[in-house]
Amino acid sequence: MRICFVSRRYFPAISGMSVYAQNLLRELVGAGHDVTMVSQYRGDDFGTRVYGGGPPPPVPGVRVIGLEQVGEQEGGDFERDIDTMVATIAAEHRDKPFDVLHAQYGYPTGWATLLASQALGVPNVVSIQGGDGHWVGSCCETHRLAMVRVLAHANALLIGGRSFVQEVCDRLGADPARFTIVPGAVDTGRFRPPARWRPGDAGEPVRLFYHGRVDRRKGVLDFIDALALLRSRGTPFAAVISGIGPDVDPARARATELGFAERDLRFTGYADYDAVPALYGLGDVFVSPTYAEGFSNTILEAMAAGLAVVSTHSVGVSDCLRDGENGLLVEPGDVPALAEALHRVIVDRALRARLAAAALEECRRVYSWNAVGRQIMEVYAAVRDRAPAAVDPVLPHDPACRFRAEPHLL
Repeated sequence: MRICFVSRRYFPAISGMSVYAQNLLRELVGAGHDVTMVSQYRGDDFGTRVYGGGPPPPVPGVRVIGLEQVGEQEGGDFERDIDTMVATIAAEHRDKPFDVLHAQYGYPTGWATLLASQALGVPNVVSIQGGDGHWVGSCCETHRLAMVRVLAHANALLIGGRSFVQEVCDRLGADPARFTIVPGAVDTGRFRPPARWRPGDAGEPVRLFYHGRVDRRKGVLDFIDALALLRSRGTPFAAVISGIGPDVDPARARATELGFAERDLRFTGYADYDAVPALYGLGDVFVSPTYAEGFSNTILEAMAAGLAVVSTHSVGVSDCLRDGENGLLVEPGDVPALAEALHRVIVDRALRARLAAAALEECRRVYSWNAVGRQIMEVYAAVRDRAPAAVDPVLPHDPACRFRAEPHLL
């Protein structure tokens, strides 16, 4: 089968969706499919600093086409970049026809793919990701209508879990029967506990590890505030915040304001993905105080690496973690509760061991890329002979959309 995969972000951008794309592409090539990836990327200094930027690197067995998000970089002109995506897909199709188009994110890539699908007569699959449910469509009528049309007219919709289905349906009025649940997955060959690891093992003091986008929507500022509460009660810890994102400067400022020394709270910045498995060795407990996820790749990586996990009762997290069974969960934004959960997992080795062991076992049993890749390919086969739905390509233009001013947050 000839597949066009349309990515919102791929490496060198560090995000869960870069990881998702990398693993899916590997599975598709391994199964013998002919794959082209069309990937957006930020090429400006700001976008590079916030997410990592630059053209996508070569991918073994995949034709890779990078499209700089010039419109987004010049005033949040998503429409300009959508036109470029549609034209690029069409040109590739004329050279060698595709059997299916698969977009990562409902907007802008899913909308672009829906338009290309209709123009070319090729069926489409759209993976609905975190921001599609949490933010896109709450910003303006332009993006609400785009998401509504994608959700109503895509040939197939993939989504990470039931809690996320509920959020998308509540916010955008979609039919839950339209979704195929395909959970996140992790490469357990790359992410695994260190040699001679035993559940509950920890350094002195116990090391708390945050890795991912440094973004207040991921709870990074709550994490720093919770560390201050831990310190005030005399709980020993060392902490690391790994990654880049829109709130690196506010996070560093908060840490300075609270008087944290480098030995207590360390920022390690951008990490090339090849170095990420070793990064989990910097922690004993993974902390993800996120407000919402589609499905958290970093939590799965931490589970596979043998870390106990402290996170939140939030969309996307509740599909893979259960409080007291394979993690500790608190309400998003509840800093005192987060500090208490961290205190418990620090001082109670038996609890830490039980959570880590249960998480590792479940990760290896449920979240393998071999099974997830096979499920996605079954969806491709099911839609291959379907005609794309007709969709109105015209959207109202709302210049007041908040993401036009800060498109990197979409």
